[in-house]
Amino acid sequence: MSQNNHTSVGSSHFTNTGDGDVHMHLNTEPQDTRRTAFRSVADDQLRWLRRVLVAPGNMGEARATLAETGTVILDGVPGSGRTSAAQVLLREYHRDSGVYNELLPDDDEQLPLRDAELVGTGDRLLLDLSDPARWSAYRGDLSTLRKTVHERDAHLVVVMPHDDTLDAGLQPFRVEIARPPGPYVLKRHLRTHGLPYAEYVRQLDPESEKFIDRCPMREIAHFADRIRRARESARPGVGFGHWCATARKARHDRHKEAAQLVAGSTEAPARALLVTVALLHEAHADVVHHAAALLLKSHGPGPDQAPLLQHMDLAQRLKGIKAGTDPGGCVRFDELDHDSAVRAHIWDHMPDLRPHLGAWAANVVDIADPHLTPAVRDELVARLAGEYLRTGRPEGIASLAVNWSTPAAGQRRLEAAVHALACGLNHSAYAGGFRERIYQWCRDHRLTDEFAQVLVQVCADVLAPTQPDMALTRLFHLARREHGTTRARDALRELVGKSGRLHRRLLDRLTRYDPTPSDLAVFLHVSDPELLTDPARAAEDGVRRPLTACWHAVLTELPRSTWQPYAEHWFHCAEPAGEVLLDLLVGAAGRSEERRGELFAALYTAARAAERTAPGGPVRAAGTTELLLHKIGAAQGLGPAGPPPSSTRGTRP
Repeated sequence: MSQNNHTSVGSSHFTNTGDGDVHMHLNTEPQDTRRTAFRSVADDQLRWLRRVLVAPGNMGEARATLAETGTVILDGVPGSGRTSAAQVLLREYHRDSGVYNELLPDDDEQLPLRDAELVGTGDRLLLDLSDPARWSAYRGDLSTLRKTVHERDAHLVVVMPHDDTLDAGLQPFRVEIARPPGPYVLKRHLRTHGLPYAEYVRQLDPESEKFIDRCPMREIAHFADRIRRARESARPGVGFGHWCATARKARHDRHKEAAQLVAGSTEAPARALLVTVALLHEAHADVVHHAAALLLKSHGPGPDQAPLLQHMDLAQRLKGIKAGTDPGGCVRFDELDHDSAVRAHIWDHMPDLRPHLGAWAANVVDIADPHLTPAVRDELVARLAGEYLRTGRPEGIASLAVNWSTPAAGQRRLEAAVHALACGLNHSAYAGGFRERIYQWCRDHRLTDEFAQVLVQVCADVLAPTQPDMALTRLFHLARREHGTTRARDALRELVGKSGRLHRRLLDRLTRYDPTPSDLAVFLHVSDPELLTDPARAAEDGVRRPLTACWHAVLTELPRSTWQPYAEHWFHCAEPAGEVLLDLLVGAAGRSEERRGELFAALYTAARAAERTAPGGPVRAAGTTELLLHKIGAAQGLGPAGPPPSSTRGTRP
């Protein structure tokens, strides 16, 4: 089975909204402890990659170049592990500030490579230009991009086509990596898969060694995984040589064998079991038995009327389709990789079954069985999605996600919908189409609460780890249309909290046109004043100007009952943070010529109210109120602009 990377979609947090005032809550819902966010999957994959990577030749030079200059351009023959090396290099520069970003220069949504706003302080950027056409189109922008990366203390790794032309000014950043020895790579993968060293320490057989000496690194990884699975399903007494031979055999086209297996299973119960084992391969026998019964009940004859004790047992039925159970009770075909061949044959040659498999899979994920783990559910969804992608039908995955996200859907179905869309977003050929489809859903479509919840999870936890700007855009559209929950706003706040650049982009979007009440509700929820306690972020003009503009719109267009709780939170943060938060609020109120007195009075009232709940106590909060009053006076020309004298005012009741 695959690693236990799964997602869990939590319960809703409701707030009172409607056509009148916009009411928000400062407190956020507690985190679901069961939630294994897809955002961790990207980091998990990088950790796995770092464990299995055998450093290619000149990896040390690449690491040193990146450390000294912030940029390295990786050259090397295809299949030498350039992309994996790039990801590992950037993984080593993970820090609290900045985001990881896989740049897509030919995507219309992304800022041009020459735009300085593409790079944030501390960002880690991967630019894959290994395709010669992309290299020709964008290599001229590398010098400008590298300069911005250097200025913002970021890190950039570029993958270039092997032996292509590079400008003289960029030659110092070029490092050619060499393919690591194939046997070392294989053994590293086997060790990481948990195989004892004594089982594979001997020399590889000539045929296997010849294979891994010429194949790309990703093929060696697949070969190692097949060896692992061959070992797990092998009969006792066979060793490493047999596992390798089985793994090599599994590489060959097995469609003819799959066709014979399907043709030999003519009865509906046998066909149902065959389909089930192909899609739930390596799942526990109890799960397979239950899932096969569900499929047969939906699309087969009525239940067997014979007495229960006369029914054929599962072991006999599995033997009829050349499958069986291992010592742990998990079901496997006798031959390695027969499951993928059977799936492909059934999908290609029984097309009338395809529409029904989605509904069946949704029923399977709802089975209450301790053996139906999140990993098993995710594997089922991935295999079903894989057939849609293999045959060029990505719209089928979109339909699955929508159909699994109805108001009656439980948590497990929503998790399955998230995973289905993740499969599309992670597919190299169809990722762009899925990003566009999700954008249209987020911006224009009427969404059920459940499907909106799925889209929030996809944007925050699948898209954001590699394309944070695109996640920002989609979450913003979801947030401004959100009613009844704060999920999208919470996710948006978390995303911009990691990056000053993303925060600036959101503020720019909010102030590009006259903000609506929904936009202002998003602003109040997302613009955490604690972000501005960082002097570097607070001093940025690209942050202060739009913040002032947004607060001006809030103060003049929303009722005080809506914005005062947020203003009180700003006053609480202003106690230890200095004057910048007060300057922003006073500046926002001062922009209104006709109502400035009224707005100054409202801010002062909010500050007095904030004293009663201030974390630092009322005495300290009273000092913040005194400072606010001084700044209001200065803004009205009633006092000096400098700091006020020390307050002598005591505690207020």
